[in-house]
Amino acid sequence: MKLDVIKLDAGKAGSVELSDDIFGLEPRADILHRVVRWQRAKAQAGTHSVLGKSDVSYSTKKIYKQKGTGGARHGSRKAPTFRHGGVYKGPTPRSHAHDLPKKFRALGLKHALSSKAATGNLIVLEDVNLTEAKTGALAKTVKELGWKRVLIIDGTELNDNFVKAARNIEGVDILPTIGANVYDILKRDTLVITKAGIEALEARLK
Repeated sequence: MKLDVIKLDAGKAGSVELSDDIFGLEPRADILHRVVRWQRAKAQAGTHSVLGKSDVSYSTKKIYKQKGTGGARHGSRKAPTFRHGGVYKGPTPRSHAHDLPKKFRALGLKHALSSKAATGNLIVLEDVNLTEAKTGALAKTVKELGWKRVLIIDGTELNDNFVKAARNIEGVDILPTIGANVYDILKRDTLVITKAGIEALEARLK
């Protein structure tokens, strides 16, 4: 697969050959769904907690005698049947993460990249090197290029000036190649990858 390479000023910068094994697959929703679920489950805090019967602050004294009252048998007011009593089998802090094979995660990333290429939402950029960290100038460039919700993937290291200029622009996110992931790619309308990012991704996924 061959794509044109552009510059930040929208000028042409030649073309690049993309690997069909990474950018030319037929995207499968089931694979993408499994990888996104794995990502979101791993990111979930899991700090939810409630007070159980042994945690609530009440006397453990039996509230009335066992027999002869005409009412149900009860012990202390810590029981879950009473107001302010402990919760029975409530949520406790735990990790929601589950395992997913490394090869399957890599396959998911390939399918995410292929889905952007298949829909025409993949753009190859020559580089993102800026001499000055000017947010206004970069915002104007992004608007002229028609990027609204865009993820930019650069090589192994990010250009500091570009990162500083882009961090206050709504809808623009930038990641190094090692941070490229399925959820962030699918969440954005447009995926922009630099030539250095293409080389690093192909080295990572082959």
